[in-house]
Amino acid sequence: MTSDESNSISGEEKKAAPDHQPARTAPLTAPKAGGYKDLLVWRKGIELVKEIYRMTKSFPADERFGLVSQMRRAAVSIPSNIAEGQARKTTGEFVQFLSQAEGSLAELDTQIVLAVELGYSNNAQVASAAELVSELKRMLNALRRTLLKAVMSDK
Repeated sequence: MTSDESNSISGEEKKAAPDHQPARTAPLTAPKAGGYKDLLVWRKGIELVKEIYRMTKSFPADERFGLVSQMRRAAVSIPSNIAEGQARKTTGEFVQFLSQAEGSLAELDTQIVLAVELGYSNNAQVASAAELVSELKRMLNALRRTLLKAVMSDK
């Protein structure tokens, strides 16, 4: 398990299990630990939502129901899907919701590009959000891969 994978799961360093014994929870059960609020990837998603709200505050008023609304909805969808997936009964369901979060993240990434190209923000203004988007992409992908390995090893 890479440090990205272990950090994505709980926000703490975990030791990797030996190669012949994959680390996992009960068969086909999503990791519950202390809940989604303990997931570093969820907390990073919350940071991104706050960053997007700050960034879109300065957009033109005529974009309030356009790009501002779309960006905020996509951003909110990311930690929301992580939370909902973690609360589900199976790892397969969790993986499905992580994939939805990844889709919302790609949508938001595109909208950030549009915000710059339309002149509502500049590269310096979106730098923090863009860094969080990149970090979340890596973390969601790593968590999804880890969970899929657990599902495959249970079969």
